[in-house]
Amino acid sequence: MSKAPLMPMATAVWLVENTSLTFNQIADFCNLHEVEVQGIADGEVAKGIVGYNPIISGQLTREEINKSSADENRPLNIIDIEVEVKSNDTKVKKYVPLSKRQDKPDSAMWLLKNHSILKDSQIAKLVGITKNSVTSIRNKSYWNYNNLNPKDPVAMGLFAQKDLLIAIEKAERRIVKEKKIKEKMGLSSKS
Repeated sequence: MSKAPLMPMATAVWLVENTSLTFNQIADFCNLHEVEVQGIADGEVAKGIVGYNPIISGQLTREEINKSSADENRPLNIIDIEVEVKSNDTKVKKYVPLSKRQDKPDSAMWLLKNHSILKDSQIAKLVGITKNSVTSIRNKSYWNYNNLNPKDPVAMGLFAQKDLLIAIEKAERRIVKEKKIKEKMGLSSKS
C-alpha cells in the first residue's frame, strides 16, 4: 500500500473536480477504491466534503498532475517531505507546586546576596518571577520584604545548578565586555 496523502477523501474530491486524471489514478493516489472515486464524481460519495488542494499542501506539484494527466497509466507520486521535529528541553517550563511558589522571592533574595553580578532579568528568568519583583527585592521595597528568608533555589529544586552556572558565566562575560568598553571610552576621551 502506497503512502496516502493528508485527508485522502478531501484530496480525492479536489482531484476529481480540478483535474482530468482517471478514477483509477486518483484512487491509487488516495488509497481509495475506484468505485469510491466514481461515487465522488457522481455526487453520491463524500457529500459535503470540501476539496483539499494537494498542491498547496506540498503533496503534489502541478507538473506531476500534468504528467499523469497526459499518460493514464502513469501513477501520481506523492512528494515525501521529511519534517525534522526538534525537541528543546530547555524551553519546557516545569510545574512548580503552590507550596514552592511562595519560596520564589526567597530564592531571588538568595541570588541577590550570593550572586550580585546577575542582572535582575537573569534572576527573574531563573526563579520564575517578574523582573519588577526582583528589582523591588533588590531595592528593599518588596511588599513582603521583612518576611523574606534567603533560600538556595537549587537546593529547593526551582532550577538546576547547571542553569545557575550558565547565568553566572553570562554575567561575567557581560562585566568583562562592559569593562573593555569603559576602558576604550576612557582612552578615546583622553586622546
